[in-house]
Amino acid sequence: MKSLFNLDTRDDAAFEALLQKTVDVMNREALACPKMYAGLLGSKLEDKVVEVLRQCAVDTCFEHQIMKYSGQRFPDIVVGGYYGVEVKTTKYNHWKSTGSSVAEGTRVEGVERVYLLFGKMCEPIRFVCKLYEECLSEVVVTHSPRYQVDMNLSKGETIFDKLGIPYNELRRQPNPIRTILGYYRSRLKEGEELWWLDNDNLRASNLVIRMWSSLSQKEKRAYRIKGFVFFPELLSKRSDKFNRMAVWLATREGIVCPSLRDVFSAGGKVCIVKDGEKYPGVSKVIGRLYRELSTIKELVQHVDCDELQEYWMCPVDNESKWETWCRLAIKHLETINTTRIPLEKLIR
Repeated sequence: MKSLFNLDTRDDAAFEALLQKTVDVMNREALACPKMYAGLLGSKLEDKVVEVLRQCAVDTCFEHQIMKYSGQRFPDIVVGGYYGVEVKTTKYNHWKSTGSSVAEGTRVEGVERVYLLFGKMCEPIRFVCKLYEECLSEVVVTHSPRYQVDMNLSKGETIFDKLGIPYNELRRQPNPIRTILGYYRSRLKEGEELWWLDNDNLRASNLVIRMWSSLSQKEKRAYRIKGFVFFPELLSKRSDKFNRMAVWLATREGIVCPSLRDVFSAGGKVCIVKDGEKYPGVSKVIGRLYRELSTIKELVQHVDCDELQEYWMCPVDNESKWETWCRLAIKHLETINTTRIPLEKLIR
């Protein structure tokens, strides 16, 4: 069967100029109509990219050469049978996302040069396009190994630079995953192991498992702070208060902690000084919380509302994020506060 594509459309400079023009048009439109663009998620955004690509391709060698592939194919859009455009988005205010499968078992035959068009779908909505292999920083695991996308990567920082293997060479290997596992295995430290998250969890997870004891003091402190922020029940006397954080550490961060109770509560009682007044006999967990309050507040203010709502299981908005955390913290602290320390004064 005769190909629908014109083989004379292989011109990297011309195609990159087409992509840049497309991105410029979409950025102008998103600035003028942010609400309309905010609703373009998933296949709707792919349709929009195809629409703008076709408009910008008029009177070029790429006119009538642009095709969207339906279903789970890689890449999403094929131009001239040779170029590909993969569309990725995030609804958060950063330039990172989980990318496509390492194995590329659904790659469209004939496509040799792929670009990633990335949309940051929160105001201000912006679009950026780069060569695919230039924005893949690591490999993470959902139900299978996938690339981690970072549109702000500098030259020499891609996963392929770390592997010492070009993207086009790796993707043609019979088992590229084995090569990647070999790289991560070579970097394991004592107390670490590789793992595979083989379920329907759609969140990206680290490929390396570490024991809590192998973490640096700086890392331990950072995870304690995240624990206080994401799991306010740690401040309660519930018997299952460590369960959610233990699962989160394992499935999201690749960290196994045999005794989270010791991480937060070991050490007995402490004395807190607030506004010149001493409060002796305060539980260790309250003491840790009090020391880290400023850092906790900073993290709460920087985490997206949707993510906080998932952890806190209650409505959250930007204006009341800190107030909501304080309310949850005080509610739980009231169950373990056996001293006369005023919780409202301590927390707020």
